[in-house]
Amino acid sequence: MSFNKKPFRKFQKREKSLSTEEKIKNFVLRNSRNGYYTKVSTLPQKFEISEDRAWQIVGELLDDGLIESTHDEKSGEMKLCETGKTYIILNLDRQRKRQKIKEFKKNKKTSEK
Repeated sequence: MSFNKKPFRKFQKREKSLSTEEKIKNFVLRNSRNGYYTKVSTLPQKFEISEDRAWQIVGELLDDGLIESTHDEKSGEMKLCETGKTYIILNLDRQRKRQKIKEFKKNKKTSEK
């Protein structure tokens, strides 16, 4: 056996893992860029944290001015998005709902024939 082997060079040092706050911030911002709101009620399940902790983190993010909040018209749930994108995402949301209704009506007509 040869003990003069070169070390495996593809090993890289791991970066520090992000804190829960950073993960939530990135998640909300990513959803906003993709045209979706993030409901606060989904955060405890997705990130395995308590509901109180989720609200604390959301409060900090709102305080920093990185995100905005709005409330769902029907359920009253708080939804989060990137600052300045509330109305853009709202319009995209409405367009998706209209498209869904059109497709449902179209499928209903074709199934009746």
